[in-house]
Amino acid sequence: MKINALVATDAAQPLSSGRIALRPLQQQDVKIEILYCGVCHSDLHMARNEWAVSRYPLVPGHEIVGRIVETGAGVDKFKAGDIVGVGVMVDSCRECHFCKQQEEQYCEAGFTATYNGIDKYTGESTWGGYAQNVVVDQDFVVSVPQHLPLSGVAPMLCAGVTVWSPLRHYNVQAGMRVGVVGLGGLGHMAVKLASALGAEVTLFTTSPQKGEDARRLGAHHVVVSRDAGQMAAAQTSLDLIINCVAAPHDLDPYLATLKTNGRLVLVGIPDRPHLAPDVTPMVFRRLSISGSSIGSIKETQEMLDFCGKHNITADVEMIAGEDIEQAFARMLKGDVKYRFVIDMQRTRW
Repeated sequence: MKINALVATDAAQPLSSGRIALRPLQQQDVKIEILYCGVCHSDLHMARNEWAVSRYPLVPGHEIVGRIVETGAGVDKFKAGDIVGVGVMVDSCRECHFCKQQEEQYCEAGFTATYNGIDKYTGESTWGGYAQNVVVDQDFVVSVPQHLPLSGVAPMLCAGVTVWSPLRHYNVQAGMRVGVVGLGGLGHMAVKLASALGAEVTLFTTSPQKGEDARRLGAHHVVVSRDAGQMAAAQTSLDLIINCVAAPHDLDPYLATLKTNGRLVLVGIPDRPHLAPDVTPMVFRRLSISGSSIGSIKETQEMLDFCGKHNITADVEMIAGEDIEQAFARMLKGDVKYRFVIDMQRTRW
């Protein structure tokens, strides 16, 4: 079956409307009518082949919310009409240590990406959410709380769970002090979620004008990282920092704000390595730097259930599909609060 989609045909060309063929519905598959799809910065990287792994034609999009319209004969978790989400993964090996621990994002064989992955049934590329429909195995689909604004749920399938996973892995809870570096698509969700978990949240930003918005989102303190006095006042105050910045920068000033045994978690991936940190304070105060990659299907469902209980969604700006190139251009300038979301019902194919 062929459907309409926004297709990247070449790194140098803009996305354009085209037709793609979905894989035949397998026994465990659900077919989803896509209502909304968030625009992740990685979509721009992939469309332009900035990571040198893109295969064309390519349909981006891995922050998908939609309605199930058809189910395979073996589907027992969902039914037609259910509102569901699909994030960054649509399959994994299911046999390795991490898959069996329900941590598919660390699959030793590599998970199957929602787009630009290899479909194990067809051997062809997987297609993402900038489209009318998607076909996905039920085990990689999550339930969405229907009382939440669905457009605001879409970015949580990537941006939300990317920060939720380390917050839960390191057991953030009431009374802990958590720092967030950067107030963008990831950072604004980190502030919201850490605050809702009961943590005292400090936002680090290079932009003093973001302070008011950070406090609206739930930050208790705002530190302008270019202000040496403010950084000095924050020293040895934090248990955990979620660093959401995807540009290379000096990590040492942030390590200095951690308490002994504190941890700096990197979730942003820069195009060049960070400067090597000074290991001396890491040794003498048992500090750690670690990374965290998206989140598992289990964590994604837990996050959505938590957000349903606490009425948390992403702050979004809606666009139609034909506006995607303008949205990409504005993303490059940081001109969005805090995630673009494509309304598929408004999109003219």
